[in-house]
Amino acid sequence: MAMKFPASGRWITGAGPVLQSTNPATGLVHAEIGTPSSEEIAQACAFAAESAAAKSWRDLKPHQRADYLHRIANGISHGLDDLAQAQMIENGKTLKECRQQAASAAATFRYYAAVCETMESAVPPSRGDYLVVTTFEPYGVVAAITPWNSPLTMEAQKVAPALAAGNTVVLKPSEVTTLPSLSLARICEEAGLPSGILSVLPGYGRDVGTSLLAQREVRMVSFTGGTETGRAIAQTAAKRLIPAALELGGKSPHIILEDADIDAACAGVVDGIFEGMGQSCVAGSRLFVPRARHDEIVDILVRKAESIRLGQPTGPDTELGPLSSHHHRDKVADYVDLARKEGASIATGGSRPSGSEFDNGAFYQPTIITGLTNAARVCQEEIFGPVLCVLPFDNEQDLVEQANDTAFGLACGIWTSDYRRAWRISRAIDAGTVWVNTYKQLSISAPFGGFKDSGIGREKGLSGMRLYQQAKSTYFSMK
Repeated sequence: MAMKFPASGRWITGAGPVLQSTNPATGLVHAEIGTPSSEEIAQACAFAAESAAAKSWRDLKPHQRADYLHRIANGISHGLDDLAQAQMIENGKTLKECRQQAASAAATFRYYAAVCETMESAVPPSRGDYLVVTTFEPYGVVAAITPWNSPLTMEAQKVAPALAAGNTVVLKPSEVTTLPSLSLARICEEAGLPSGILSVLPGYGRDVGTSLLAQREVRMVSFTGGTETGRAIAQTAAKRLIPAALELGGKSPHIILEDADIDAACAGVVDGIFEGMGQSCVAGSRLFVPRARHDEIVDILVRKAESIRLGQPTGPDTELGPLSSHHHRDKVADYVDLARKEGASIATGGSRPSGSEFDNGAFYQPTIITGLTNAARVCQEEIFGPVLCVLPFDNEQDLVEQANDTAFGLACGIWTSDYRRAWRISRAIDAGTVWVNTYKQLSISAPFGGFKDSGIGREKGLSGMRLYQQAKSTYFSMK
């Protein structure tokens, strides 16, 4: 029988088609999950709206709402291994990385519990005989749509602040990774979260996601995923006049300057593109290096890439597991074939690994591409896989122009011993996050989001809670 999901205050099998969950490391189906019909989606959103308006939730004091978040965080910590297993078996990340992401999810709920309890309303300066108080109110029902690459962290980064802000949440996880969201819902239920505050609607975006956004009760949407899907969501939100927070794709420049510690920089570059098999929106997929040191740096990168141990996600020595699905593996392989047609040289990788261990899984070798210009499609389009394009630059102006010559603007990394130069270049780069002598260092307390086609709005930090609220000013006459 298909697994149930929580909707309309109860766990149901759903009248929609059954969703099969496949382990990308083995190619085997390991679970079948029910999905909702359009009627059940409408019912779930109506119930979520009733729950949002109920005094038992809407009138909670901040410290009372924070208490729920603390209990959820404790539940995640206690169930950390089970959550990590649920993510690993669906998207192929190593068990070590999945545990780290489960711990991060718990920390996110704790952070927003603190924000919820301590964030203040405002009393703007009066310009007459009155007192004005600005409070921040929930939208009501928030639709949270999450990706498959890091569901444990992505779902926490949406659900925790949205609940802290006083909303109810209808969560639509990726069809590839449903199990972590169902586990989170169980933890929330066990933490005593009232019925209807969090619902989970599994299924494909074209079916469940489209129907969800059409429901009049949904008053705000938060989406993380591909840019084209983000455009479609933005169009729907615009027609309905509801706010949309969009964290989208990237083609992030990673930069090594002449005075950098080259070995440390190359280690950072390898982690920045190959960790998680490159399935990260901030993956440093375009590497810019001084032309005079191009070959030297490529040689170092090749040695490091070829030393990475691929294997089953549960393996104690495994550093990289499979890609999230066979379909996605084939898409990555098609991009590498395209690079060859565009005249690229494959410095390493460029194919599936050999050996019986890899025969049935969605594995692909870490790949380094040289010999192209920044105008090539593989240097402009998001591959979302373990593929690094190495590009030379001649001077700082050339570097900045090439780095910014992309539709995206999510992240950037700079390796140098000259912090004044690092500051100058970081200010010139179109990116929401810039790392200097590190990469993929993230904090729940710092705002995160992108420029240009990489999205709209900022998650995380104090503004990550305000994202799910709307300001209201109340005036009291003092005459």
